[in-house]
Amino acid sequence: MDSFRTLVLSSRPLSWVNTAIPFALAYYVTTESVDAALSVGFLFFLIPYNFLMYGINDVFDYESDLRNPRKGGVEGALLPPHLHRATLIASVALAVPFIFVLVWWGSVASSGILALSLFFVVAYSAKGLRFKEIPFLDSLTSSAHFVMPAVFGLALAGASPSATSTTLLAAFFLWGMASHAFGAVQDVLADREAGLSSIATAIGAAGAVRFALAGYVAAGLVMLTTPAPLPLIAPTVLLYIAAVAPWWRVSDEKAESANRGWKWFLLLNFITGAAVFLVLFEWWAQTVPEAPL
Repeated sequence: MDSFRTLVLSSRPLSWVNTAIPFALAYYVTTESVDAALSVGFLFFLIPYNFLMYGINDVFDYESDLRNPRKGGVEGALLPPHLHRATLIASVALAVPFIFVLVWWGSVASSGILALSLFFVVAYSAKGLRFKEIPFLDSLTSSAHFVMPAVFGLALAGASPSATSTTLLAAFFLWGMASHAFGAVQDVLADREAGLSSIATAIGAAGAVRFALAGYVAAGLVMLTTPAPLPLIAPTVLLYIAAVAPWWRVSDEKAESANRGWKWFLLLNFITGAAVFLVLFEWWAQTVPEAPL
């Protein structure tokens, strides 16, 4: 039971919705129906996808996690070496059946997007690739982890690219990059002690905070260019800015204190997620008047 609990914590349960909801929203607003593909895709991006993504991360980040005081709870498990092999096997075994079904039901385009999404999941942490140790590429890849499920949802539903969907995805991508950069701040000391690189070790804790703030501002500005009522989503970035701004001048030595802001970030995801959900459905209802509310 302890091993099972550790594996579950490794998958970051608080973050499951961050990948499942984008897929479900993108698929549903395109097809206007709840079907088997939506259900299977939602379950895949809710649990197996996160088990795979974070399981690989925690196995290959063990040396850094040993030095990181925030590991061992809802922000990620500290996976002991005897669980590493089991974690990788369980993560792959859980994901494969879902991947097979989604590829079987999908098109060449959607299958290619799913493959690219899974490549980013592996490349971020796995030995030999380690995109997470290449400053700026780490933030780009991390953001893709959350944006790609939405892109896959659109492709699986047979949607054609549009100016609105592209703009929404761009804003989401900027939000993801900003969030990763701020998340990396609190790990500066642990990463340096383990000999790991990140956007925060490269430009410093304060530099990463400022990068995150710029990303949130850019995401909000992009949202303002979308058709009504979607610009109502833009003000949600102010909550993230308020959570991040206190660490504008944080030193590398005190970077771990940014964990207080990160805990606010985890809470804000649920608050802003609800706001985004409501606004998107209002926009969808206006775009498709005959659709049931």
